[in-house]
Amino acid sequence: MEPLRLTSVVRFGTYEIALHSGELRKAGVRISVQQQPLRLLEILLERPGEVVTREELRSRIWPNESFGDFDQAVNSAIAKLRGALGDSADNPRYIETLPRRGYRFIADVAVVDRPTNRLELVHEVATSETEHRAPVEVAEAAPKHLPWQYAWKTLGIAVVLLILTVWIFLWRSRPPGNILSSSPVRSLAVLPLENLSSNSQDYFADGMTDELITDLAQISTLRVISRTSVIPYKGARKPLPQIAHELNVDAIVEGTVLRSGKRVRITAQLIRALTDKHLWAESYEGDVGDTLALQKKVARAIAEQIRIKLTPQEEAVLKNVKVVNPEAYENYLKGRYFWNKRTADGLTKAVAYFDQAIDEDPNFAEAYSGLADSYALLGVWDYGVLDPRDAGPKAKAAATKALQLDDRLSEAHTSLASVGVFEWDWDTAAKEYKRAIALNPGYPTAHHWYAWHLSEMGRNSEAIAEMRKAETLDPLSLIISADMAHILLVGRLYDESIEQSRKTLELDPNFAVAHSELGEAYEQKRMYNEAITEFQKAIEFSGGNTTYKCNLAHAYAVTGRTTQAIEILDGLKNRSNQRPSHASEIALIYAGLDEKNQAITWLERAYRERFDPSILLQPAFDPLRSDPRFQDLVRRIGLPH
Repeated sequence: MEPLRLTSVVRFGTYEIALHSGELRKAGVRISVQQQPLRLLEILLERPGEVVTREELRSRIWPNESFGDFDQAVNSAIAKLRGALGDSADNPRYIETLPRRGYRFIADVAVVDRPTNRLELVHEVATSETEHRAPVEVAEAAPKHLPWQYAWKTLGIAVVLLILTVWIFLWRSRPPGNILSSSPVRSLAVLPLENLSSNSQDYFADGMTDELITDLAQISTLRVISRTSVIPYKGARKPLPQIAHELNVDAIVEGTVLRSGKRVRITAQLIRALTDKHLWAESYEGDVGDTLALQKKVARAIAEQIRIKLTPQEEAVLKNVKVVNPEAYENYLKGRYFWNKRTADGLTKAVAYFDQAIDEDPNFAEAYSGLADSYALLGVWDYGVLDPRDAGPKAKAAATKALQLDDRLSEAHTSLASVGVFEWDWDTAAKEYKRAIALNPGYPTAHHWYAWHLSEMGRNSEAIAEMRKAETLDPLSLIISADMAHILLVGRLYDESIEQSRKTLELDPNFAVAHSELGEAYEQKRMYNEAITEFQKAIEFSGGNTTYKCNLAHAYAVTGRTTQAIEILDGLKNRSNQRPSHASEIALIYAGLDEKNQAITWLERAYRERFDPSILLQPAFDPLRSDPRFQDLVRRIGLPH
């Protein structure tokens, strides 16, 4: 690379640094960076691709610092510089760390010798004109008057200079409020904040990401992508326009978290996603105890930058600061991670992590809500881990405690609504779901479970629309995608259900729920061999889930493979005295065998055990719907006939 001059402008990626002024810009927008990180960047750019030792940095930037102070200073400067560039120590795009040696700038670099003001430009034009005249002209005596061709050329240069000067003036004097293009930002994704502290504090950055998403999601006019859909981008170095396309958003927030001792620094930047244009960046620093307050400031600043008008309720939410034990928060995040796996083992682990979070912080309302959600799923027929008579009261107690601690917590209202599946209190469930969505329109689980409730009430069109809302908020959620296939199945839209399940399996070919949903739709299309194959995959990937075995037995039954169906049926009946008994699923197999009396008998047993009646929505029970005994059962549960 040619030597850098004072007038050089160095370009790398979408960034430029003007050495004469020390200004760093991204896509033409200036980024605020402190002096020492900028000086460090200039030194690295002098020799791109080569190692710059820490000793060289010390001698040139911190010659008077002690070794201890220098180490802290260079680490801080590198962290700030990476934060400004959106770079990562683990997967660097620009600055590579060579342990115990130094640093190396690894991106492609171009030097643009661009003059910085009008006088320099005039000087360079004049010099250029002199250098490019023919030798004969130099030897001749200078004429008293310029020839016409030179007069026109001089006039042309003056006009170009005038236009350039006016353009620069207008560009530099544009008001800050115009940093956005004419199209407003109505959707965004918060990418996982990068942890610049030790690896053991990854949970801290993850917690900040989750809190920022939660804060922004409560703005009703803004669609914010859920945490479960942005987590796959942690550490990924995909181009931002590609991420924006995959998540279907207008803008992206990315940033860093640096925790040192009792101090924490959060840096965030807002980027117009499709054009990769930098719109805003800011850093916030304070004590660790102020972390959530700093996060609220970031959320408020982003709302201001995208010119979103907040309601008084939203203003109050962004001012309300809760203090949470960091260790409790870490366990809460782990609990939600395993809860989202939607497996019996995952839900059991989730309960353990939520319990641990509550032990560490007994006033942590979100942990009680997570515990309630886990018990709610453990007691439904899909998982069959706990007897509904055990799971229901535990779920309700945890949800009630969460609301006692924070009655404005959307997650807790969603948790309480889900208890309705055990108590068959459908009106209360509907009221709580609506309350949850009103408090936080961006909470995908509220829309997800409300869609399931609407399906139970026979309101299939509304259920599909509500599930679509959940999908837009959490487009990479496996369970939301799979449950959309189930809603379509219940609505007897079998082709659409098959297409949806295939979309889910593109996200994760090993997701057992999607294979089971696909098998059910294939069975209704009389594609029995394909259905049996999908049920077998669901059993394999789930580690032997009982529900999927029952679906397989039903498929065997309706295809005349009675021996295989009865083999599974007998295995279930032999342990039917255990809790849970899987009575409703045994009834499903009898329905496939066309033994209606036995099916009704086992459904009555399920009724006494307060089963999850959503299984009755499955098309597999259609042969029983005209039976008065089945209709009476549905009436007693409170579902529409």
